Amino acid sequence: MASLPYQRAGSGPVLVLVHGYLGGSAQWRREIAHFSGQFDVIAPDLPGFGAAADLPGCDTIAGMAGAVCGLLDDLGVKEFVLLGHSMGGMIAQQIAADRPDAVLKLVLYGTGPLGLMPDRFEPIEVSRERLRDDGVTTTIKRIGATWLKAGSDAAGFPLLVEIGARASEQAAMSALEAMANWDGRAALSGLPMPTLVIWGDSDKSYRWPQVQSLWTSIPDVQLSVVPGTAHALHLEKPDLFNSLIQDFLG
Repeated sequence: MASLPYQRAGSGPVLVLVHGYLGGSAQWRREIAHFSGQFDVIAPDLPGFGAAADLPGCDTIAGMAGAVCGLLDDLGVKEFVLLGHSMGGMIAQQIAADRPDAVLKLVLYGTGPLGLMPDRFEPIEVSRERLRDDGVTTTIKRIGATWLKAGSDAAGFPLLVEIGARASEQAAMSALEAMANWDGRAALSGLPMPTLVIWGDSDKSYRWPQVQSLWTSIPDVQLSVVPGTAHALHLEKPDLFNSLIQDFLG
């Protein structure tokens, strides 16, 4: 039995999709449909989020990376292409540093190497306090609106809220702690795999200095900046998002 719930479709080389904070595998429905014609796509739900809401959340990025790697081990996956979004991009960086020979290519989307996220729309400590006061459902509505250029009026907003509200409060709080205590900058220069960094130019979570750090520190890296999009550009411009990844993966 697999250690985490997951969605899986297609055949071929394995493509692993790792969601971010208050996310879940259900956010990747377009990507699973698009890439399953060429890849064996695996999208896990992190502990405490989405379909894994009944599992205890992790309080370290390394713990979340271990949970994803444990699932891949359970499934017998030895090599894979890895895509991580937001907090999932931190997890992807951790996996790539821990298992560099297993990660064939790396896509870091709307993310950065420093968990404290300088110039984020609000400090993590504020998010922690407001989560404690407001609960998960109110928090995802408030935070999720910052992930889209059009805010709560965006077409993708209801899906973000639906998925995010499934998270347990324990996992949501633990994940904030995990991000606040993680720093992956020292590992970037040692990542050997071809890497694509994707960023929406209106992202309020991960600002340009974070993205620039990835771009200038990873040896074999490409950068795609998408104008007029924010933190969840896969919901804002899904066709363009998938095309950028398709071109990179070849």
